[in-house]
Amino acid sequence: MRTPVMSIMFLLIPLGACAQVGEHRNSFSLGVNAGYVLSDVGFDPKVAQTMHSGVTGGLSMRYICEKYFSTICSIYGEVNYASTGWKQKIETIDEKPVTNSNGNTERYSRTTNYIQIPIMAHLAWGKEQQGFNFFIQAGPQIGIFLSESTSKNYDTPNLSENGRSNTIVAQESMDIENKFDYGIAFGGGAEYSHRRLGHFLLEARYYYGLGNIYGSSKSDYFGKSNFGNIVVKATYLIDLTK
Repeated sequence: MRTPVMSIMFLLIPLGACAQVGEHRNSFSLGVNAGYVLSDVGFDPKVAQTMHSGVTGGLSMRYICEKYFSTICSIYGEVNYASTGWKQKIETIDEKPVTNSNGNTERYSRTTNYIQIPIMAHLAWGKEQQGFNFFIQAGPQIGIFLSESTSKNYDTPNLSENGRSNTIVAQESMDIENKFDYGIAFGGGAEYSHRRLGHFLLEARYYYGLGNIYGSSKSDYFGKSNFGNIVVKATYLIDLTK
């Protein structure tokens, strides 16, 4: 039920941001962004994890369409490369490290690379062209799978009596099945604008995946396997039209 209804709702969020009821604006900006991503996957059955770290960066676009009282309304979009994934937390019931056959602590992580495209309603309060403002933004995001790689230091996981407290290991040998990802991105930050130099933005954002990376039917192993991303990034925009 959540998939079609919620997807349509969040696709309409950016469109509603520019329903012309205030002072008209026609400012289009283009630029670049770069940042840091912390990610995990919401598996069901649960897989114990710590956050996987990666990088993100790409092109940014913004169209300011109106100012409604003190609110600057715009549509903001990006086309990014992002390195996401998950990193497993491998320990015993008493929270001690699990060792492999060579006596080394077991480690496992999966890196998944995507093209991510968020399109968000961007609402700001403060200065438009000279000074600071703060903003919030939210909207849908899609992801197109590019590649994946695995890092581990064992052939067979230690599931013996003194081995892992979490014995879910099916994901370790499964390739990503669903190549298209989608969900909701939302966050906020601050912007400094200069009439000649452009716009400098710093923000924090969270992405909640509505799709699963593995099949989720009754015959599949996982009932849920959706991404969660915490993103911190900087963006530079320059006005092309005002």
